[in-house]
Amino acid sequence: MAGHNKWSKIKHRKAVVDKRRGKVWTKVSKAIIVAAKHGGPDPESNLALRYAIDEARYANMPRDTIERAIKKGAGGEDQSNYENVRYEGYAPGGIALIVDALTDNRTRTVGDLRLAFGNAGGNLGNSGCVAYLFQSRGVIVADTPGKTEDQMMELALEAGAEDAQSTGDEDHPQWTFSTTVEAFVAAKAAIEKAGLNITDANLAMVPDSTIETRGEHAKSLIELLDAIEDLDDVQKVYHNAYVPDDELDD
Repeated sequence: MAGHNKWSKIKHRKAVVDKRRGKVWTKVSKAIIVAAKHGGPDPESNLALRYAIDEARYANMPRDTIERAIKKGAGGEDQSNYENVRYEGYAPGGIALIVDALTDNRTRTVGDLRLAFGNAGGNLGNSGCVAYLFQSRGVIVADTPGKTEDQMMELALEAGAEDAQSTGDEDHPQWTFSTTVEAFVAAKAAIEKAGLNITDANLAMVPDSTIETRGEHAKSLIELLDAIEDLDDVQKVYHNAYVPDDELDD
C-alpha cells in the first residue's frame, strides 16, 4: 500500500503540473491571438506579439500551437473583443497587488476578482490606489552554470542592465537582470548573445520596496494569489510581499 500511496501522490502532482501548464498555455495563446489581431502576424514589427511569442517559448508551448494562435488572430478567425485592463487592490497585511487582465467582459472579470479578494480578507481598490508603489521594469532570468559573480556583473554592465542578482542555488544557478523599459530588448539580446539560456523575460511591475509577510497573512496572500491566477481572464499578477522560504515550506 505504501508504494500505491507514493504512486498516487506522484500522479496527483503530475496532474497539478499538467493543469497549470495547460492554464498558462491557454492564457498565452489568448495574448498571441489578440496581439496578432491588432498588430499583424510579424513579430519583427509587432512588439506585443514578439513578447507573447517569447513567453510562449519560455512556457515550452509547442511551435505549431504558437503558429495556430498567430494565424487565428491575424486571419480574422477570432471574433471576440478582448481588451487589456489593470486592476489594483490589497491583500491582508497591507500587501499591494496589481492584476493585469485580458477580458471580453469587464463585469465578469471585476466580479471574479472582487470575490477572490474578499474571500482572502483583502479588497479590490480603485485605479491608482497602489500603482505608485511599483515601477515598470524589464526583468530577464537566465541560467548561469559555471559563471562567476564577476562575470555576471560585467555582463550586466555590457548589456545595459541597471541591476543583477543571483536568484538561483547551487543545483540550479540563475541570475536575474533588471532593466529600464527602454533598454529591455537590447539587454535581452546581449544576454542571449553571451550564450546564456534565458528562461523568462518580460516587462513587469516591480515594487519599490517589499513587505515581509508571515503567518496568517502569508497564508492568506498565497491563497489569494492562487485564486487570482486561476482566473481565465488574468494574465499577470504583481505584489510587494516578501514571503520567507520557511513560510513557503509550511
